Amino acid sequence: MDRFRQSLLGLYQTATARSRERAVQQLSAQGQAPISVLFYHRVADTHPNGWTLSTEEFTRQIDWLQKRFDVVSLAEAQTRLTDGPSRRPAVAITFDDGYGENCETAIRLLLKRKLPFTYFVSTQIIQDQSAFPHDLAASQRLRPNTIAELRSMANAGVEIGAHTRTHPDLGQSTDEGWLAEEIVGSADDLEAWTGRRPRFFAFPFGQTSNFTPEAMRLCRQAGFAGVCSAYGAYNRPERVSRDHGAFHLRRIHADPEWARFVNWMTFDARKLAQIDPIDDDRYFGVGEPALAGALDA
Repeated sequence: MDRFRQSLLGLYQTATARSRERAVQQLSAQGQAPISVLFYHRVADTHPNGWTLSTEEFTRQIDWLQKRFDVVSLAEAQTRLTDGPSRRPAVAITFDDGYGENCETAIRLLLKRKLPFTYFVSTQIIQDQSAFPHDLAASQRLRPNTIAELRSMANAGVEIGAHTRTHPDLGQSTDEGWLAEEIVGSADDLEAWTGRRPRFFAFPFGQTSNFTPEAMRLCRQAGFAGVCSAYGAYNRPERVSRDHGAFHLRRIHADPEWARFVNWMTFDARKLAQIDPIDDDRYFGVGEPALAGALDA
């Protein structure tokens, strides 16, 4: 973001600060306080790119969040959304992919502060110690986590989540066998490595074009407690699925641009009012295919 746009966004935030506070106070009084789920990728001071935060910026964001939100696990976020009342804004912290550098600062910081978080990894890339496709496209070869690191995190109480095996775009095919290989296979890998079956799954890329009703339903039938998208939306108790609760958690990018990060996390009224492009009841309940064969394969 250039300086001119940063200045405009800063002015907008200042002009709307009081109305944002009042809106959140009103929602909280009604038991409808929104819950944000943030996703990070890589925290490091080398090889900067659009999915990397510096260690200083990450610490700054966590400091800011701790002062203003209840920091909760994904399971607690689901409970507040489904059972309520949600009386105070909350945030859940997640990571995607599985970058080795995260163990140097980010993971240590969160564990030291006893903050819950979920760490989603692509298991084939971890096993092969290969580079992520998006890193190769950017001419970067960044180290993924090791199986030993994941096992150590799990033993320290970190929630390890599934993020497919090879980090593909799951919106490109509805083939049941392939979906099961990527989704269920990654859960099988993590259970073998850590001794714990992952409870949550995050879709690679996470935009509305990167998953399908078939993939969503497979996740539910495979026994996941929840799935995470990444198209940028708040989670609101009043918008939870009638039949399936808070199974689908929307996530927001932990933007390295401070102005954009704060704009999202102070609940921009324009974003709060947006119509969610995904209707969970349609995804999970209408014309549900029989996927038992794929799960047993």
